[in-house]
Amino acid sequence: MFYRETGDFKTSYAADGQIFPVRLDRWAFWFALAFAFLVVPFLIDDYWEKSILLPFLIFSLAAIGLNILTGYCGLVSLGTGGFMAVGAYASYKLMTEFEWLNIFVVVLLSGGITAGVGLLFGLPSLRIKGFYLAVATLAAQFFLVWLFNKVPWFYNHSATGMITVPERTMFGIAVTGPAAPPWATYLFALALLTLLGFAAKNMVRGRIGRSWMAIRDMDIAAQIIGVPPLQAKLSAFAISSFYIGVAGALYFCIWFGAVEPTEAFGINQSFLVLFMVIIGGLGSMLGSFLGALLLVVLPIVLKQAMVDAAGMAPVLARHFEITIVGALIVFFLIVEPHGLARLWAMAKEKLRHWPFPY
Repeated sequence: MFYRETGDFKTSYAADGQIFPVRLDRWAFWFALAFAFLVVPFLIDDYWEKSILLPFLIFSLAAIGLNILTGYCGLVSLGTGGFMAVGAYASYKLMTEFEWLNIFVVVLLSGGITAGVGLLFGLPSLRIKGFYLAVATLAAQFFLVWLFNKVPWFYNHSATGMITVPERTMFGIAVTGPAAPPWATYLFALALLTLLGFAAKNMVRGRIGRSWMAIRDMDIAAQIIGVPPLQAKLSAFAISSFYIGVAGALYFCIWFGAVEPTEAFGINQSFLVLFMVIIGGLGSMLGSFLGALLLVVLPIVLKQAMVDAAGMAPVLARHFEITIVGALIVFFLIVEPHGLARLWAMAKEKLRHWPFPY
């Protein structure tokens, strides 16, 4: 009844090609963004920051990066955790070697370094694909974690092998370290996600995004019509790694503050981000956010229901959580391969045709 395009006229190509063509969608998006920037910082506490908001923002960024590679370009990767480790250790080395660097610049440079590493490990994609490419990226995952464990230079010869973030400020306010207030770290991560999210959305709607999707749908046909596979695949690996590297830098600098590569960036981290993309929706920016939100909130809800309310043992509750996530993946792969984003699109389509939904 209220979700209509009636009277929403487009008088230019720019208006016709905007991200949110329906007026209500635009209003809802800008309202949500204004609420996130102007209201939420006054409401959050340490629990909301560390348990829900920061993991949601950081994993959304990592899911966007993996979705660019797997969802839009069709190249399977199991090395997300390793590339997040590159971003984390790059940010640590930049912060300790160049103390004058702004934290915002440090995070972006960490993404750039990760993009270079992603280019290197993306070279096999020019000759192999599918299962074999997945194995190649899995090898990158294990190699990178092993490298950060075994080369003392990466963790400045620390006796424990852990890296700890130095304190950094922006506009005189701490955004890293124990002195950082929850609202500052939240706003820093939200600003980066907003900036890079808009950039990713415009990339996938442009020429480079169309070349990725052409390679994904049929690489031979794409090459025949003039899409260079070398440029398309390597750009997907580089841009995907950039986003994942930024997520890894935020994971270390803003969220945890101290990490150890085997525990923080192991293979489970790679699978977690992959599950977010599968459940949220392959080839969908919205799906990256929905998948991250579900897999961040679901363990908290299950813990409240099974441990706190029902008195279940935490270990048993953890097994139930893993089982439920696995069942969700199987459900979406069988019933709706395009994930939560497709279900949301179908719901909006029914609203547009109400009271005669098809």
